Amino acid sequence: MGAKKQAAKAGAAAAAVKRSPYVQRIADDEELRQNLWSAYESARAAVGRLQNGKSPTKQIFDDKKLQKDLRSAAESFRDASVALREAPKRKRKGGLGKLLLLGIVGGGLALAVSEDLRKKVLDALFGAEEEFEYTSTTAPPSTTTPPSTSETAGSTT
Repeated sequence: MGAKKQAAKAGAAAAAVKRSPYVQRIADDEELRQNLWSAYESARAAVGRLQNGKSPTKQIFDDKKLQKDLRSAAESFRDASVALREAPKRKRKGGLGKLLLLGIVGGGLALAVSEDLRKKVLDALFGAEEEFEYTSTTAPPSTTTPPSTSETAGSTT
């Protein structure tokens, strides 16, 4: 049974590594693989030069080939680390657009359904509605009064 458990753990670990965005980036990016390989070769050459029996301190300051190998390794490692840090993020298809569309549709529905909300939005946009009473500034047309009986009695024509 121990072998089966170990095989299952190894399979799970392999699956986890396969899903890793860094592993995917290395598998997909030829330039990144080249930078990693170049860094490895330059570092290996630098270590070989340091292990030739001479004083490492003296070699670091005097050996131009060692300095070139160290510089090349550092540049390649830097390029590779930048490329790995900028590993492709999981693509969200239309995430912001969908969210914006959902917000607009939801807001439109809320305004259509709720009269109170509609009034609040209109008040916020255009100011509160003023209530007023209408009073006419023009005088009502005057009605002519029929002549009174005393006026008609006193006149003789």
